[in-house]
Amino acid sequence: MNILITRPLIDTEDLMGKLFSLGHKIIHVPTLKISTIKSVTVDFKKYDAIILTSANALRNLKVTNNDKNKLFFCVGSITEKIARKLGYINTISAGGNVYALKNLIMNSNRISKNSKIAYLCGDNLTFELDSELNKEGMNIEKIINYTSDKITDINDENKKIIASHPPDIIFVYSTRSAESFIEIIKNYSLYPLMTGSRVMCISNKVLQVFKEANWKKLETFEPGEELIKLEK
Repeated sequence: MNILITRPLIDTEDLMGKLFSLGHKIIHVPTLKISTIKSVTVDFKKYDAIILTSANALRNLKVTNNDKNKLFFCVGSITEKIARKLGYINTISAGGNVYALKNLIMNSNRISKNSKIAYLCGDNLTFELDSELNKEGMNIEKIINYTSDKITDINDENKKIIASHPPDIIFVYSTRSAESFIEIIKNYSLYPLMTGSRVMCISNKVLQVFKEANWKKLETFEPGEELIKLEK
């Protein structure tokens, strides 16, 4: 199959390698540019635990009073793997689901409702985890340490690839990425090449962006389920 991936290369290199080894043709069209907010530094001494729903929060982390034993709640295995590579040994993964992450934090015996927890994230979220946990009486401080800016152009090589190999499957990982991708398609009049494409959305919010733009073949998937979806 022809599979179009919209994530930045650093976040999807492993997946692309697996798909390529299975004989699929990969079209990489990044839709977001990730940038560090240089003025943000996190003092680990102030917090009992750290929440991460994106590996980008780790890649763009600047910290004082670093503590490799600090408790990390990670949304999925990729984020946890990066945390481990950076030397953090006290990590817990929720298996790639933000709702499971919420339940994991609420039911953890490693913290209490009096614990002060930092939620490191980007400027654009599909799920306000900090608000949900604060409603439950927890003490969560959201710290935005990176931004995601839309990419709304596409290079000539990718235009040629799409024209000759229209994607069967398109994976999209955030609402902002969905908005950016739709802009690219409009700017370059590529929609007629994608009327048969199945758009795989990481959440119902992402799916809704495509639905409002009148895309037809829409499905949701959980992080890490890309290969399972292809098998189906």
